[in-house]
Amino acid sequence: MAITRRDFLKGGLAGAAGALVIGNMPAWMQAEAAERKGGATLFPGEGSLYHVIDTVYDVVVCGGGPAGVMAAIAASREGARTALVEQYGMLGGMATIGYVAPISEFNFKGERIFGGIPWEFIMRLKDMGGAIVEEPKGNISFEIELYKLCMQRMVLEAGIDLYMHSFLTGCRHEGKQLSSVIINNKNGAEELRGKVFIDCTGDADLCNMMDVPMQPGDGELQPSSFCFVMSGVDTTTEMMRSCIHHDGSIPGSQCAPVRKILLKLKEEGADVPDFGGPWFNDVRHEGSVAVNITRGAADSTDNRDFTKVECELREDIFKFAKLLKDNVPEFKNSYVSSTAPQAGIRESRRILGAYTIRVEEYLEGIHYPDSISRGAHSIDIHAAKGQGQVLKSLKTSPYVPYRALITNDFPNLMVAGRSLSCDRAVLASLRVQASCMGMGQAAGAAGAMAAAGKGDVRKIDTEALVAKLRDWGAII
Repeated sequence: MAITRRDFLKGGLAGAAGALVIGNMPAWMQAEAAERKGGATLFPGEGSLYHVIDTVYDVVVCGGGPAGVMAAIAASREGARTALVEQYGMLGGMATIGYVAPISEFNFKGERIFGGIPWEFIMRLKDMGGAIVEEPKGNISFEIELYKLCMQRMVLEAGIDLYMHSFLTGCRHEGKQLSSVIINNKNGAEELRGKVFIDCTGDADLCNMMDVPMQPGDGELQPSSFCFVMSGVDTTTEMMRSCIHHDGSIPGSQCAPVRKILLKLKEEGADVPDFGGPWFNDVRHEGSVAVNITRGAADSTDNRDFTKVECELREDIFKFAKLLKDNVPEFKNSYVSSTAPQAGIRESRRILGAYTIRVEEYLEGIHYPDSISRGAHSIDIHAAKGQGQVLKSLKTSPYVPYRALITNDFPNLMVAGRSLSCDRAVLASLRVQASCMGMGQAAGAAGAMAAAGKGDVRKIDTEALVAKLRDWGAII
Protein backbone atom coordinates (compact mmCIF):
# COMPACT_ATOMS: atom_id res chain seq x y z
CA MET A 1 0.00 0.00 0.00
CA ALA A 2 1.12 3.60 -0.64
CA ILE A 3 0.77 6.15 2.17
CA THR A 4 -0.16 9.57 0.85
CA ARG A 5 0.95 12.86 2.33
CA ARG A 6 -2.63 13.60 3.33
CA ASP A 7 -2.86 10.31 5.21
CA PHE A 8 0.43 11.05 6.90
CA LEU A 9 -0.59 14.53 8.01
CA LYS A 10 -3.93 13.24 9.27
CA GLY A 11 -2.09 10.72 11.46
CA GLY A 12 -3.11 7.77 9.36
CA LEU A 13 0.27 6.12 9.76
CA ALA A 14 0.02 5.96 13.52
CA GLY A 15 -3.65 5.10 13.48
CA ALA A 16 -4.75 2.56 10.90
CA ALA A 17 -1.33 1.29 9.89
CA GLY A 18 0.65 1.27 13.14
CA ALA A 19 3.45 3.47 14.37
CA LEU A 20 6.01 4.74 11.87
CA VAL A 21 9.48 5.69 12.95
CA ILE A 22 11.68 7.63 10.52
CA GLY A 23 15.12 7.44 12.07
CA ASN A 24 14.94 9.53 15.23
CA MET A 25 12.67 12.21 13.72
CA PRO A 26 9.24 12.46 15.38
CA ALA A 27 6.10 12.51 13.25
CA TRP A 28 5.35 16.18 13.86
CA MET A 29 8.75 17.14 12.42
CA GLN A 30 8.09 14.97 9.38
CA ALA A 31 4.73 16.66 8.86
CA GLU A 32 6.23 20.12 9.30
CA ALA A 33 8.93 19.31 6.77
CA ALA A 34 6.29 18.22 4.28
CA GLU A 35 4.39 21.50 4.80
CA ARG A 36 7.54 23.55 4.24
CA LYS A 37 8.01 21.79 0.91
CA GLY A 38 4.83 23.52 -0.28
CA GLY A 39 2.75 20.41 -0.85
CA ALA A 40 5.53 18.18 -2.16
CA THR A 41 5.82 14.65 -0.83
CA LEU A 42 8.43 14.10 1.83
CA PHE A 43 10.31 11.51 -0.24
CA PRO A 44 10.56 10.85 -3.97
CA GLY A 45 7.62 8.97 -5.38
CA GLU A 46 4.48 10.19 -7.05
CA GLY A 47 1.79 10.92 -4.48
CA SER A 48 3.28 8.78 -1.74
CA LEU A 49 5.80 8.91 1.05
CA TYR A 50 7.38 5.67 -0.01
CA HIS A 51 6.96 2.66 -2.24
CA VAL A 52 5.93 -0.63 -0.63
CA ILE A 53 7.87 -3.58 -2.07
CA ASP A 54 5.40 -6.30 -3.14
CA THR A 55 7.26 -9.18 -1.52
CA VAL A 56 6.60 -9.97 2.12
CA TYR A 57 9.91 -11.44 3.25
CA ASP A 58 10.32 -14.21 5.78
CA VAL A 59 13.57 -12.67 6.99
CA VAL A 60 14.95 -9.15 6.54
CA VAL A 61 18.60 -8.68 7.45
CA CYS A 62 19.88 -5.13 7.96
CA GLY A 63 23.62 -4.81 7.46
CA GLY A 64 25.84 -6.66 4.98
CA GLY A 65 28.94 -7.20 7.08
CA PRO A 66 30.37 -10.52 8.29
CA ALA A 67 27.39 -11.17 10.60
CA GLY A 68 24.72 -9.97 8.19
CA VAL A 69 25.97 -11.89 5.16
CA MET A 70 26.16 -15.13 7.15
CA ALA A 71 22.68 -14.50 8.58
CA ALA A 72 21.17 -13.88 5.15
CA ILE A 73 22.80 -16.95 3.57
CA ALA A 74 21.77 -19.18 6.47
CA ALA A 75 18.16 -17.96 6.37
CA SER A 76 17.89 -18.34 2.61
CA ARG A 77 19.41 -21.81 2.58
CA GLU A 78 16.77 -22.80 5.12
CA GLY A 79 14.08 -21.84 2.62
CA ALA A 80 13.27 -18.37 3.93
CA ARG A 81 12.56 -15.60 1.41
CA THR A 82 15.32 -13.24 2.49
CA ALA A 83 16.23 -9.60 1.93
CA LEU A 84 19.64 -8.12 2.75
CA VAL A 85 20.00 -4.35 3.15
CA GLU A 86 23.44 -2.71 2.94
CA GLN A 87 24.23 1.01 2.91
CA TYR A 88 27.41 0.67 0.84
CA GLY A 89 27.81 -0.73 -2.67
CA MET A 90 29.76 -3.73 -1.39
CA LEU A 91 29.46 -6.49 1.18
CA GLY A 92 31.93 -7.29 3.94
CA GLY A 93 31.41 -4.60 6.56
CA MET A 94 34.49 -3.74 8.59
CA ALA A 95 36.67 -6.02 6.42
CA THR A 96 35.94 -4.15 3.19
CA ILE A 97 34.68 -0.72 4.29
CA GLY A 98 37.05 -0.51 7.25
CA TYR A 99 40.07 -2.50 5.93
CA VAL A 100 40.13 -4.34 9.27
CA ALA A 101 42.56 -7.22 8.79
CA PRO A 102 43.18 -10.05 9.35
CA ILE A 103 39.93 -11.95 9.86
CA SER A 104 40.31 -12.91 13.52
CA GLU A 105 40.31 -15.75 14.42
CA PHE A 106 39.11 -19.25 13.53
CA ASN A 107 41.35 -21.31 15.83
CA PHE A 108 41.86 -21.62 19.55
CA LYS A 109 45.15 -23.13 20.68
CA GLY A 110 45.71 -24.52 17.21
CA GLU A 111 42.28 -26.14 16.79
CA ARG A 112 39.58 -24.73 14.56
CA ILE A 113 36.44 -23.76 16.50
CA PHE A 114 34.34 -22.14 13.77
CA GLY A 115 32.71 -24.10 10.98
CA GLY A 116 29.72 -24.16 8.70
CA ILE A 117 29.03 -21.26 6.35
CA PRO A 118 31.80 -19.01 7.78
CA TRP A 119 34.47 -21.64 7.06
CA GLU A 120 32.92 -22.33 3.66
CA PHE A 121 33.40 -18.63 2.89
CA ILE A 122 37.06 -18.78 3.94
CA MET A 123 37.71 -21.86 1.80
CA ARG A 124 36.04 -20.30 -1.22
CA LEU A 125 38.01 -17.11 -0.76
CA LYS A 126 41.20 -19.16 -0.44
CA ASP A 127 40.38 -21.06 -3.65
CA MET A 128 39.97 -17.71 -5.42
CA GLY A 129 43.50 -16.75 -4.36
CA GLY A 130 42.12 -14.23 -1.89
CA ALA A 131 43.07 -15.69 1.49
CA ILE A 132 45.64 -17.66 3.43
CA VAL A 133 45.06 -19.29 6.81
CA GLU A 134 47.74 -18.20 9.26
CA GLU A 135 48.32 -21.34 11.32
CA PRO A 136 48.24 -22.15 14.17
CA LYS A 137 46.35 -18.99 15.21
CA GLY A 138 43.73 -19.29 12.50
CA ASN A 139 43.78 -15.64 11.49
CA ILE A 140 42.93 -15.13 7.83
CA SER A 141 44.95 -12.75 5.68
CA PHE A 142 42.81 -11.63 2.75
CA GLU A 143 42.67 -9.65 -0.46
CA ILE A 144 40.05 -6.92 -0.01
CA GLU A 145 38.53 -6.92 -3.50
CA LEU A 146 38.21 -10.70 -3.68
CA TYR A 147 36.59 -10.69 -0.23
CA LYS A 148 33.86 -8.42 -1.65
CA LEU A 149 33.42 -10.62 -4.71
CA CYS A 150 33.29 -13.88 -2.79
CA MET A 151 30.60 -12.62 -0.42
CA GLN A 152 28.62 -11.18 -3.32
CA ARG A 153 28.71 -14.51 -5.16
CA MET A 154 27.56 -16.47 -2.11
CA VAL A 155 24.70 -14.06 -1.43
CA LEU A 156 23.43 -14.08 -5.00
CA GLU A 157 23.83 -17.86 -5.31
CA ALA A 158 21.62 -18.22 -2.24
CA GLY A 159 18.80 -16.36 -3.99
CA ILE A 160 18.78 -13.42 -1.59
CA ASP A 161 17.17 -10.13 -2.64
CA LEU A 162 20.02 -7.66 -2.24
CA TYR A 163 19.37 -3.95 -1.57
CA MET A 164 22.74 -2.19 -1.70
CA HIS A 165 23.24 1.58 -1.58
CA SER A 166 20.26 1.59 0.81
CA PHE A 167 20.13 3.37 4.14
CA LEU A 168 17.92 2.13 6.94
CA THR A 169 15.90 5.22 7.85
CA GLY A 170 12.81 3.97 9.65
CA CYS A 171 10.49 1.17 10.58
CA ARG A 172 6.82 0.40 11.08
CA HIS A 173 5.57 -1.50 14.10
CA GLU A 174 2.55 -2.33 16.22
CA GLY A 175 3.77 -1.99 19.76
CA LYS A 176 6.91 -4.12 19.93
CA GLN A 177 6.08 -6.18 16.84
CA LEU A 178 7.97 -5.02 13.75
CA SER A 179 6.15 -5.18 10.44
CA SER A 180 8.54 -3.40 8.06
CA VAL A 181 11.66 -1.30 7.65
CA ILE A 182 12.01 1.87 5.59
CA ILE A 183 15.07 2.21 3.37
CA ASN A 184 16.21 5.08 1.16
CA ASN A 185 18.10 4.70 -2.09
CA LYS A 186 18.04 6.11 -5.64
CA ASN A 187 14.57 4.63 -6.14
CA GLY A 188 13.31 6.82 -3.31
CA ALA A 189 12.01 5.59 0.00
CA GLU A 190 10.90 1.97 0.05
CA GLU A 191 9.19 -0.25 2.59
CA LEU A 192 10.35 -3.84 3.09
CA ARG A 193 7.83 -5.96 4.94
CA GLY A 194 8.86 -9.07 6.80
CA LYS A 195 8.10 -11.67 9.44
CA VAL A 196 11.48 -11.64 11.20
CA PHE A 197 14.12 -8.90 11.30
CA ILE A 198 17.81 -9.33 12.12
CA ASP A 199 19.80 -6.23 13.08
CA CYS A 200 23.38 -6.69 11.87
CA THR A 201 24.12 -2.98 11.51
CA GLY A 202 26.87 -3.17 14.13
CA ASP A 203 25.46 -0.11 15.88
CA ALA A 204 22.07 -1.71 16.65
CA ASP A 205 20.40 0.97 14.51
CA LEU A 206 17.14 -0.91 13.98
CA CYS A 207 16.95 -1.89 17.65
CA ASN A 208 17.54 1.74 18.58
CA MET A 209 14.65 2.84 16.37
CA MET A 210 12.46 0.31 18.16
CA ASP A 211 13.57 1.58 21.59
CA VAL A 212 15.11 -1.73 22.56
CA PRO A 213 16.83 -1.22 25.93
CA MET A 214 20.61 -0.97 25.67
CA GLN A 215 23.44 -1.98 27.97
CA PRO A 216 24.53 0.88 30.23
CA GLY A 217 27.75 2.59 29.23
CA ASP A 218 30.69 3.38 31.48
CA GLY A 219 31.53 6.72 29.92
CA GLU A 220 34.24 5.51 27.54
CA LEU A 221 34.20 3.70 24.21
CA GLN A 222 37.07 1.94 22.55
CA PRO A 223 38.57 4.19 19.87
CA SER A 224 37.98 4.05 16.15
CA SER A 225 40.88 3.36 13.80
CA PHE A 226 41.04 4.63 10.21
CA CYS A 227 42.89 1.86 8.38
CA PHE A 228 44.67 2.26 5.05
CA VAL A 229 46.85 0.45 2.54
CA MET A 230 50.44 1.43 1.83
CA SER A 231 52.24 0.27 -1.29
CA GLY A 232 55.88 0.43 -2.27
CA VAL A 233 56.79 -1.30 1.00
CA ASP A 234 59.66 -3.77 1.16
CA THR A 235 57.73 -6.76 2.50
CA THR A 236 60.64 -9.17 1.96
CA THR A 237 62.64 -8.29 5.08
CA GLU A 238 62.58 -10.50 8.15
CA MET A 239 60.83 -7.81 10.20
CA MET A 240 58.03 -7.30 7.71
CA ARG A 241 57.53 -10.99 7.03
CA SER A 242 57.08 -11.63 10.73
CA CYS A 243 54.83 -8.59 11.27
CA ILE A 244 52.35 -9.06 8.42
CA HIS A 245 51.53 -12.71 9.07
CA HIS A 246 49.52 -13.00 12.27
CA ASP A 247 50.14 -16.63 13.14
CA GLY A 248 50.57 -16.02 16.87
CA SER A 249 54.36 -15.97 16.88
CA ILE A 250 54.41 -12.28 17.93
CA PRO A 251 52.70 -11.41 21.25
CA GLY A 252 49.83 -9.01 20.58
CA SER A 253 50.71 -9.06 16.86
CA GLN A 254 52.23 -5.57 17.13
CA CYS A 255 55.22 -4.66 15.02
CA ALA A 256 57.44 -4.00 18.03
CA PRO A 257 60.47 -2.50 16.17
CA VAL A 258 58.31 0.16 14.51
CA ARG A 259 56.42 0.84 17.74
CA LYS A 260 59.76 1.47 19.46
CA ILE A 261 60.75 3.96 16.75
CA LEU A 262 57.48 5.86 17.01
CA LEU A 263 57.56 6.04 20.81
CA LYS A 264 61.14 7.34 20.72
CA LEU A 265 60.16 10.00 18.17
CA LYS A 266 57.25 11.05 20.39
CA GLU A 267 59.53 11.30 23.43
CA GLU A 268 61.88 13.54 21.42
CA GLY A 269 59.02 15.93 20.62
CA ALA A 270 58.06 14.83 17.10
CA ASP A 271 54.44 15.27 15.99
CA VAL A 272 53.32 11.69 16.54
CA PRO A 273 49.55 11.38 17.04
CA ASP A 274 48.03 8.84 19.44
CA PHE A 275 48.41 5.41 17.94
CA GLY A 276 47.83 1.73 18.48
CA GLY A 277 50.11 -1.11 17.50
CA PRO A 278 51.11 -0.60 14.78
CA TRP A 279 49.70 -3.65 13.08
CA PHE A 280 50.71 -4.36 9.48
CA ASN A 281 48.68 -6.93 7.58
CA ASP A 282 49.22 -9.01 4.48
CA VAL A 283 46.79 -8.12 1.65
CA ARG A 284 48.00 -10.82 -0.78
CA HIS A 285 50.02 -8.37 -2.90
CA GLU A 286 53.79 -8.16 -2.52
CA GLY A 287 54.84 -4.63 -1.58
CA SER A 288 51.47 -3.66 -0.09
CA VAL A 289 50.24 -3.84 3.51
CA ALA A 290 47.10 -2.84 5.35
CA VAL A 291 47.99 -0.52 8.21
CA ASN A 292 46.12 -0.28 11.51
CA ILE A 293 47.73 2.51 13.52
CA THR A 294 45.45 5.54 13.90
CA ARG A 295 43.37 5.97 17.03
CA GLY A 296 40.60 8.42 17.91
CA ALA A 297 37.86 8.46 20.54
CA ALA A 298 34.59 8.56 18.62
CA ASP A 299 30.90 7.76 19.04
CA SER A 300 29.88 6.11 15.80
CA THR A 301 26.20 6.66 16.65
CA ASP A 302 26.69 10.45 16.65
CA ASN A 303 27.06 11.77 13.11
CA ARG A 304 28.79 15.02 14.06
CA ASP A 305 31.24 13.36 16.43
CA PHE A 306 32.12 10.56 14.02
CA THR A 307 32.57 13.00 11.13
CA LYS A 308 34.89 15.18 13.21
CA VAL A 309 37.03 12.25 14.34
CA GLU A 310 37.22 10.74 10.84
CA CYS A 311 38.51 14.05 9.48
CA GLU A 312 41.15 14.16 12.22
CA LEU A 313 42.15 10.56 11.59
CA ARG A 314 42.49 11.15 7.85
CA GLU A 315 45.07 13.82 8.65
CA ASP A 316 46.77 11.34 10.96
CA ILE A 317 46.96 8.74 8.18
CA PHE A 318 49.26 10.97 6.17
CA LYS A 319 51.28 12.02 9.22
CA PHE A 320 51.98 8.37 9.96
CA ALA A 321 52.70 7.62 6.32
CA LYS A 322 55.42 10.28 6.36
CA LEU A 323 56.77 9.12 9.71
CA LEU A 324 57.08 5.57 8.40
CA LYS A 325 58.62 6.70 5.11
CA ASP A 326 61.21 8.87 6.86
CA ASN A 327 62.14 6.56 9.73
CA VAL A 328 61.59 2.91 8.76
CA PRO A 329 63.83 1.55 5.96
CA GLU A 330 61.17 -0.87 4.69
CA PHE A 331 58.90 2.13 4.01
CA LYS A 332 61.39 4.45 2.29
CA ASN A 333 59.64 4.08 -1.10
CA SER A 334 56.12 3.74 0.27
CA TYR A 335 52.96 5.73 -0.32
CA VAL A 336 49.29 5.63 0.69
CA SER A 337 47.57 3.73 -2.10
CA SER A 338 44.10 3.46 -0.55
CA THR A 339 42.18 4.59 2.51
CA ALA A 340 39.19 2.69 3.86
CA PRO A 341 35.73 4.05 2.99
CA GLN A 342 35.18 4.67 6.70
CA ALA A 343 36.94 4.38 10.03
CA GLY A 344 36.73 1.04 11.79
CA ILE A 345 34.46 0.82 14.83
CA ARG A 346 35.27 -1.31 17.86
CA GLU A 347 32.38 -0.47 20.16
CA SER A 348 28.98 1.23 20.19
CA ARG A 349 25.49 0.07 21.22
CA ARG A 350 24.81 -3.35 22.75
CA ILE A 351 21.30 -4.55 23.45
CA LEU A 352 20.01 -5.54 26.88
CA GLY A 353 18.93 -8.99 25.80
CA ALA A 354 17.21 -12.01 27.26
CA TYR A 355 20.62 -12.99 28.61
CA THR A 356 23.72 -10.86 29.16
CA ILE A 357 27.10 -12.60 28.98
CA ARG A 358 29.27 -11.48 31.89
CA VAL A 359 33.05 -11.54 31.74
CA GLU A 360 33.42 -13.92 34.68
CA GLU A 361 31.44 -16.70 32.98
CA TYR A 362 33.01 -15.88 29.62
CA LEU A 363 36.48 -16.47 31.05
CA GLU A 364 35.29 -19.72 32.62
CA GLY A 365 34.17 -20.96 29.21
CA ILE A 366 30.69 -21.95 30.39
CA HIS A 367 28.82 -24.08 27.87
CA TYR A 368 25.13 -23.20 27.63
CA PRO A 369 22.31 -25.48 26.46
CA ASP A 370 21.67 -22.93 23.68
CA SER A 371 25.32 -22.29 22.73
CA ILE A 372 25.36 -21.20 19.08
CA SER A 373 28.81 -19.67 18.55
CA ARG A 374 32.25 -19.30 20.13
CA GLY A 375 34.93 -16.85 21.14
CA ALA A 376 38.65 -17.21 20.41
CA HIS A 377 40.19 -13.75 20.48
CA SER A 378 41.78 -12.33 23.61
CA ILE A 379 39.88 -9.69 25.55
CA ASP A 380 41.36 -6.69 23.78
CA ILE A 381 40.58 -3.22 25.13
CA HIS A 382 42.21 -0.25 23.39
CA ALA A 383 42.63 2.99 25.33
CA ALA A 384 40.58 5.85 23.92
CA LYS A 385 43.58 8.17 24.30
CA GLY A 386 47.30 7.49 24.25
CA GLN A 387 49.01 4.30 23.10
CA GLY A 388 47.65 1.91 25.76
CA GLN A 389 46.02 -1.49 25.25
CA VAL A 390 44.86 -4.15 27.70
CA LEU A 391 45.10 -7.77 26.49
CA LYS A 392 43.80 -10.69 28.53
CA SER A 393 44.31 -14.14 27.03
CA LEU A 394 41.60 -16.78 27.22
CA LYS A 395 42.36 -20.07 28.94
CA THR A 396 39.51 -21.83 27.20
CA SER A 397 37.29 -21.02 24.22
CA PRO A 398 34.04 -19.42 25.47
CA TYR A 399 30.53 -19.88 24.10
CA VAL A 400 27.74 -17.52 23.04
CA PRO A 401 24.15 -18.44 24.02
CA TYR A 402 21.30 -17.82 21.61
CA ARG A 403 19.56 -15.77 24.30
CA ALA A 404 22.22 -13.06 23.92
CA LEU A 405 20.87 -12.36 20.41
CA ILE A 406 17.24 -11.81 21.40
CA THR A 407 15.24 -9.72 23.86
CA ASN A 408 12.48 -10.59 26.29
CA ASP A 409 9.94 -8.20 24.81
CA PHE A 410 10.45 -7.88 21.03
CA PRO A 411 9.08 -11.03 19.39
CA ASN A 412 10.43 -10.78 15.84
CA LEU A 413 13.62 -8.77 16.24
CA MET A 414 17.11 -10.10 16.95
CA VAL A 415 20.73 -9.08 16.53
CA ALA A 416 23.99 -10.67 15.43
CA GLY A 417 27.51 -9.27 15.64
CA ARG A 418 28.88 -6.75 18.08
CA SER A 419 25.44 -5.51 19.18
CA LEU A 420 24.83 -8.71 21.17
CA SER A 421 23.90 -8.65 24.85
CA CYS A 422 27.17 -8.78 26.78
CA ASP A 423 29.27 -6.63 29.02
CA ARG A 424 32.04 -4.43 27.71
CA ALA A 425 34.92 -6.80 28.40
CA VAL A 426 33.16 -9.67 26.61
CA LEU A 427 32.55 -7.45 23.59
CA ALA A 428 36.28 -6.76 23.51
CA SER A 429 36.72 -10.43 22.55
CA LEU A 430 33.58 -11.16 20.51
CA ARG A 431 33.71 -8.09 18.24
CA VAL A 432 36.06 -9.79 15.76
CA GLN A 433 34.95 -11.21 12.43
CA ALA A 434 34.97 -14.98 13.02
CA SER A 435 32.79 -14.62 16.12
CA CYS A 436 30.45 -12.23 14.30
CA MET A 437 30.15 -14.72 11.42
CA GLY A 438 29.29 -17.50 13.84
CA MET A 439 26.56 -15.41 15.47
CA GLY A 440 25.22 -14.39 12.07
CA GLN A 441 24.96 -18.00 10.91
CA ALA A 442 22.95 -18.86 14.03
CA ALA A 443 20.70 -15.81 13.79
CA GLY A 444 19.85 -16.56 10.16
CA ALA A 445 18.96 -20.17 10.90
CA ALA A 446 16.87 -19.10 13.90
CA GLY A 447 15.12 -16.41 11.88
CA ALA A 448 14.13 -18.94 9.23
CA MET A 449 12.82 -21.30 11.90
CA ALA A 450 10.77 -18.54 13.51
CA ALA A 451 9.37 -17.34 10.17
CA ALA A 452 8.26 -20.88 9.35
CA GLY A 453 6.34 -20.94 12.63
CA LYS A 454 4.58 -18.06 14.36
CA GLY A 455 7.35 -15.53 13.75
CA ASP A 456 8.54 -15.35 17.36
CA VAL A 457 12.30 -15.67 17.73
CA ARG A 458 11.89 -16.16 21.49
CA LYS A 459 9.94 -19.38 21.07
CA ILE A 460 11.96 -21.42 18.62
CA ASP A 461 13.22 -24.87 19.50
CA THR A 462 16.80 -24.09 20.51
CA GLU A 463 17.74 -27.78 20.62
CA ALA A 464 16.72 -28.04 16.98
CA LEU A 465 18.67 -24.86 16.21
CA VAL A 466 21.85 -26.22 17.81
CA ALA A 467 21.40 -29.53 15.96
CA LYS A 468 20.96 -27.66 12.67
CA LEU A 469 24.12 -25.62 13.20
CA ARG A 470 26.10 -28.74 14.07
CA ASP A 471 24.82 -30.40 10.91
CA TRP A 472 26.24 -27.46 8.97
CA GLY A 473 29.60 -27.91 10.66
CA ALA A 474 29.41 -25.44 13.55
CA ILE A 475 31.71 -26.50 16.39
CA ILE A 476 29.50 -25.76 19.37
